[in-house]
Amino acid sequence: MPATHSDRQRYRNPLLNLTFLLSLLVASGPAAAIETLAKQAILIEMTSGEVLFEKNADAPMAPASMSKMMTAYMIFERLKNGGLSLDDTFPVSEDAWRRGGAKSGGSTMFLEPGKRVRVEDLIRGIIVQSGNDACIVVAEGLASSEKAFAEEMTKKARELGLTKTVFKNSSGWPDPEELTTARDLALLAQRTIEKFGDYYHYYAEKEFTYNGIRQINRNPLLYKDMASDGLKTGHTEASGYGLTASAVRDGRRLILVVNGLVSKKDRSREPERLMAWGFREFNNYKLFSAGEEVTKADVWLGEDKKVPLVIEKPLLITLPRNARPEMKVTVHFDNPVPAPIANGAAVAKLVVTAPGRAAIEVPLKAGAEVKRLGLFGRLGAAFKAIIWGEAG
Repeated sequence: MPATHSDRQRYRNPLLNLTFLLSLLVASGPAAAIETLAKQAILIEMTSGEVLFEKNADAPMAPASMSKMMTAYMIFERLKNGGLSLDDTFPVSEDAWRRGGAKSGGSTMFLEPGKRVRVEDLIRGIIVQSGNDACIVVAEGLASSEKAFAEEMTKKARELGLTKTVFKNSSGWPDPEELTTARDLALLAQRTIEKFGDYYHYYAEKEFTYNGIRQINRNPLLYKDMASDGLKTGHTEASGYGLTASAVRDGRRLILVVNGLVSKKDRSREPERLMAWGFREFNNYKLFSAGEEVTKADVWLGEDKKVPLVIEKPLLITLPRNARPEMKVTVHFDNPVPAPIANGAAVAKLVVTAPGRAAIEVPLKAGAEVKRLGLFGRLGAAFKAIIWGEAG
């Protein structure tokens, strides 16, 4: 940017290097490579949003019972908004019993037609037992029909940013038009965890007994030493074996989606292996807190000699644990910054670079107002700059 005074050019420092701030914290570089037997997969660090691994993550795929995460989301949203309570009941229609019951060949909660079922039991029936009948009961209870409910699910998906997901039913029952992507399912899991902390615990339950029938959760990670607390399995001939999973270790949460596996054994082994790799090879590094002063800039013709440069939001990044060369953090701005400067004005840019990833650019804002010197003050500053080489 052009200076406001010719002598200011003598003091311009267009690049202030802050690499030393992080040199003791972390070195960055490529993590050990990994592959997967899954046809589609994505592994995400939830806090930073960093994608640690992906394979065909945007390819259309059948979600199977992983669709039930959206059905559960719709219930949780109504519970949180007060439009529904856990003790409310819905009737089991003949259609729900017939299409979602044991004779249908799919997963079932073993509901009985004509009975009314508590919402909390239906939640467990959907999440733990993967009951198609429970999904239809909820769909009919919250909308005029399952078809109408599926349209609401698709509309909600768009609101959440699931741009490539279309629902045709509430359970994930095979339908050639019901499609999603691994990336969309990971985002749905993230939104569920972020928004519904009061209800997310249902995904960690390992078993549920209803109507005298005990069934166990099919999520294989719940039974391993993985600190996993959700979410949902899926399987049809079209989709293969799939899993949307999440686990927390040392304050870090990873979200994983795999699909297109050929067996239950693969669905047990692959997610465990990918999760372990993500926790082992990567770590989170907190660089700055919200409102933290990153550095100071000299001020040209201002009542104050310097202005603090602060970062508005916390900056946390995910990088491989063991690598080189070092990550670099730099701040770019014209130095000195001409007064007047408004508090909160964007006057600089923080740039984080590391091998194998795109640079992160974050605006830095003035942490205080700096008024411009009066006429005599400006003349004095200009005189000092010319005679003594002092900026400001």
